[in-house]
Amino acid sequence: MANMGREILETKRKALNINLDTAIYGTFAEIGAGQEVARNFFTAGAASGTVAKTMSAYDMSFSNAIYGIEESGRYVSRSRLKKMLAHEYNLLAERLYGEKHEDKTFFAFADTVTTLNFSRTNEPHGWLGLRFQLAPGGEFNDIVFHVRLLDNDSSLQNNVLGILGVNLVYGAFYYNHDIQVMIESLVDNLSFGSVEIDMISLRGPAFKDTSDRLVNLYLIAKGFSGAAIFDPQRSVMQAKDLLYKKDVMILRTKYLQRSKPNFDLFNKAIDQFKRSQHVKDDNLVVVIEVLMSNLLDDDTSNDGDLEIFAKRAEELCDTGNNVIVSNFKRNNKLAQYLARCKPRNVGISTNISNLKNIFNAKNYSETYTQELLNYVSDLFSRNVKLYAYPYLNKKDNEVITLRNMPVSKEARPLFDFLVINNYIQDIEDYDVKDVKGV
Repeated sequence: MANMGREILETKRKALNINLDTAIYGTFAEIGAGQEVARNFFTAGAASGTVAKTMSAYDMSFSNAIYGIEESGRYVSRSRLKKMLAHEYNLLAERLYGEKHEDKTFFAFADTVTTLNFSRTNEPHGWLGLRFQLAPGGEFNDIVFHVRLLDNDSSLQNNVLGILGVNLVYGAFYYNHDIQVMIESLVDNLSFGSVEIDMISLRGPAFKDTSDRLVNLYLIAKGFSGAAIFDPQRSVMQAKDLLYKKDVMILRTKYLQRSKPNFDLFNKAIDQFKRSQHVKDDNLVVVIEVLMSNLLDDDTSNDGDLEIFAKRAEELCDTGNNVIVSNFKRNNKLAQYLARCKPRNVGISTNISNLKNIFNAKNYSETYTQELLNYVSDLFSRNVKLYAYPYLNKKDNEVITLRNMPVSKEARPLFDFLVINNYIQDIEDYDVKDVKGV
């Protein structure tokens, strides 16, 4: 997961280097999983050169008294993290002044995390952030990101959290001139599959020439995350904040596809989704997905491609829709990702030519029936319905729908079951002029 073109220092060495840097001085505030980050700095030695204060307000009453109440009731949240960073950083400016501190570049590190509980019934995740100066008395900069902790043991998750925190502080002060290296360094000394970084936001003069859209696309390109979500204002969102308990309708599109999304047919699909799933307008979230996978499959892709891709995402945001950029080649992978956000219902609008490929045994190995069963199980066990775009077969000038779509004999009984029970539906009442040919 790390860039092998640079020297990767061990976590203890990183912490010691920071401790020995007389200019770096600040606070660690951690809620959940213990004080894992601060512990790394204390055990490295010379911590008095870096640590002004550490604290951990575990009790909610203490936490509310210090940082305020969270109206949403969610304390492992971006909102909570931002309050922690603001409070702790402001205290540094209020209490540390005069000749002793005039050459210090202050920072406030904060995290709010939930690790695996004893019953293993929760989803371990957290928010980490750093507010920091790059010059004494200078303006502050913010780095905020969300992680999913993937190890199946809480002590391993605690260790991951501690390493992430050290990497964040080190990267902010020593790699801020190279954003890509700074991001890659967040996973230094972590094993593959131990963490997913699915959202990052950068603010401040150090990042004035940096685009959050490009940064989050880079997370996907480097395999740190499977998707990134942007709201109509082009701001990056954490998926669960947008989709939790919502009725979600998604239109799938591809990177650099030849035609623009067919919004006429998509609007038909939305109306059908609302009727069939009894969706109220105030609970509906409409999302345009852009598949990044064919870009990632191209070994010649570069930063310029990411910029083109970011522009594509921005154009779709400007249509007034939320946009998800992903590397999910198949619908079931998208459904698995969305399931983590616990939506109420999901509708996926897809071209019927894609379904034709799925239910064609020639596109699979000898284990086709097993692969198809896995696909169907992953997809339709998660409150998902597929709404299929018709297409025009130019060779025969025939409109292809679920009724006349070619299906392999091995898949026919399963396909018929899905159609009869409305797991897959034709888009109804379409105008033939809106049907595209292939």
